[in-house]
Amino acid sequence: MCGITGAVWRENRHAISPALLGQMTDAIAHRGPDDSQTWIGVDHRDAYGHPISVGLGFRRLSIIDVDGARQPMANEDNTVRMVFNGEIYNYQTLRHRLEGRGHQFASQGDGETILHLYEDLGTDCFKQLNGMFAVAIWDAGRNRLVLARDRIGQKPLYYATQDNRLVFGSELKCLAEVEGVCDEIDPGAIDEFLMYGYIPHPGSIWKGVRKLAPGHFAVFENGRVSVSRYWDFDPTVERPISQADACEKFRELLTDSVKLRMQSDVPLGAFLSGGVDSSLITAIAQSQSSNPVRTFSIGFPVADFDETAYAAQVAEHLGTKHQRFEVTPSGIDIIERLVWHYDEPFADSSAVPTWYLSELTRKEVTVALSGDGGDELFAGYERYYALWLSRVIRQYFPIHKLPGRGLVQRLPDSNRRRSIIRRGKRFLEAIDQPDARRYLNWLQIFPESMRADAYTDDFLAQLPGDDPFEFLDSIWARSEGRDVVSRASISDVLSYLPCDLCTKVDIASMAHGLEVRQPMLDHRLVEFAASLPVQLKFRGRRGKLLMQDTFGSMIPKSIFTRKKMGFGIPIGGWFRKELKPMVHDTLLATDARIQPYFRPEFISEMVESHESGRQNHGYRLWNLLILEQWLRRWT
Repeated sequence: MCGITGAVWRENRHAISPALLGQMTDAIAHRGPDDSQTWIGVDHRDAYGHPISVGLGFRRLSIIDVDGARQPMANEDNTVRMVFNGEIYNYQTLRHRLEGRGHQFASQGDGETILHLYEDLGTDCFKQLNGMFAVAIWDAGRNRLVLARDRIGQKPLYYATQDNRLVFGSELKCLAEVEGVCDEIDPGAIDEFLMYGYIPHPGSIWKGVRKLAPGHFAVFENGRVSVSRYWDFDPTVERPISQADACEKFRELLTDSVKLRMQSDVPLGAFLSGGVDSSLITAIAQSQSSNPVRTFSIGFPVADFDETAYAAQVAEHLGTKHQRFEVTPSGIDIIERLVWHYDEPFADSSAVPTWYLSELTRKEVTVALSGDGGDELFAGYERYYALWLSRVIRQYFPIHKLPGRGLVQRLPDSNRRRSIIRRGKRFLEAIDQPDARRYLNWLQIFPESMRADAYTDDFLAQLPGDDPFEFLDSIWARSEGRDVVSRASISDVLSYLPCDLCTKVDIASMAHGLEVRQPMLDHRLVEFAASLPVQLKFRGRRGKLLMQDTFGSMIPKSIFTRKKMGFGIPIGGWFRKELKPMVHDTLLATDARIQPYFRPEFISEMVESHESGRQNHGYRLWNLLILEQWLRRWT
């Protein structure tokens, strides 16, 4: 697990000096505290005879072949060089094949397999990899740079082109070191952020800076970039399968995925929240280990948001070596740290517990397994049930036509996570809409009507004609013909999972030099889950049925049957207590940086409504506070 950066340029005036390449590399020192290397190659020429140079930078967190596998690494004749961030779990199988074809390996690491696969297969090599990765390959024979990102988007990769130069990096911090790259905010990205709480790929907060989409590779050659997809699955396909066969296949895939991800030359543990997903991953890991697995959970001093008692129950049942952490976050301190590490506005408040859990876990181990992906793959979210129920109601009971629905919206809200009033409001807001729009209602932070009221006239005039909803709508359209729960689940796999959850985990963990591996996100398992008939995963108001049918005997039954809590924080209460002064000193300040974008009266009305308890705008205020702090830090 590491951080990578670099550039390719054709003209001396755009050259990346050794000192600047060092700055780009050091900007992500937290991703790789164990080693740092840079390399610059000159005297190359493109197809038009223009001189071309390349620089590669690398920060290393040593996991496999701790004393070797240094990067940038080269093939036998130095015609191909590579920097790589991530883990390739099937590297031993690939290495055996490559050695049989005569390739000579200089290390015992997993990354070198990519280098030699590329020699044989070119850009088709990425199809052979099972892992999480962001990779940059300089091919001197073809005078081209190849960038690639793993299928699910577990590892980030940004790039920008300007005047025959390309710069790239694991984080935007690398690119920000280069003058003229991160200079102009994209107004459309702010609009997307207000809707989703993140900025969807392939865009970024900065004009001209792109995220390489999951399952894609990019080739920079002769001054131009071309982007291609190397992995996909057909979301319209549902494959008939019996429950018995589905259980057998699921057991085989998930067990193998966990086993592959337990390969490590350094201490390994597991996040254990007490939910189904992390409990199941831990149970399988313990079954594969001769020693007690190290497990870690984090709690807050608010009972409605603390799952650690369930984690302790699972740990005792499995016999793991368990540690519970409890934190009382410092509002201003944690927000400033999150804003610096996440680079662009990112408003998933569960980044806070993920941050603290990663920080404390890293003191004990270097690698941790996580249960991310189970809700998306196996229909675990309550919003799937809400979407299904709203469709049934619209079909059989015209509740959406009844008068008086607006009265519900004026009921006072609650701080409690599972507030019936808040859930009822969102349900009734969405019931009139088409499926995709209705689903967006359960995801979005600021709906379109609210954003239109919030923005200043000047900012509205700057917004592009594209609707941020098009990102989700285009993904939703790919699963045409499937049932509504499957469509929502598949849409989450292709949007929310890479853009939100994977981003959250990667940045929070790598900020502390911790590698987090997510067995549920093995691409074989993703393809299998997407093809399953919905009744094997979801029935009535219960999801994750296949998990219980397959692995129910491994963890306490109560873990499957208890109500889902999620991994959140008491954000609504914070804004009425701990974070109240911060809101008044920033969002309501006369020098607030969000003033060019938002009407001051809109912000003040929202703050007053929340503080009075009439409505719970906790997540919206968090979104605005993150944006304000980001503008103060990065502009």
